[in-house]
Amino acid sequence: QVQLVESGGGLVQVGGSLRLSCAASGLTFSSYAMGWFRQAAGKEREFVAAISRSGDSAYYAESVKGRFTISRDNAKNTVYLQMISLTPEDTAVYYCAARSLVVTPPYLWRYWGQGTQVTVSS
Repeated sequence: QVQLVESGGGLVQVGGSLRLSCAASGLTFSSYAMGWFRQAAGKEREFVAAISRSGDSAYYAESVKGRFTISRDNAKNTVYLQMISLTPEDTAVYYCAARSLVVTPPYLWRYWGQGTQVTVSS
């Protein structure tokens, strides 16, 4: 049974930083691209970042480019999202997801975590 468990969310002030983690189990981690998505209250889920199976390639939404960094440790079956210079617009539930190859539409991702709340206060 595939499980993706996010952690590291919380309340942070504008301009602050957070590092999200997503621990995967029940799948051959290195065979899956990993992605981060977010969903703000009343809005659709949106792509944030994704990383290839080997970690050689990373992809970002324009809104987070230069502020967020996705990385993975295949030995630890974990993907990370380092977030800096946070703004209130980054407030959302953040989800990690897995699929064979990187795509951006959320509905194409096969496995999902339960999400972790990130709140940026001014």
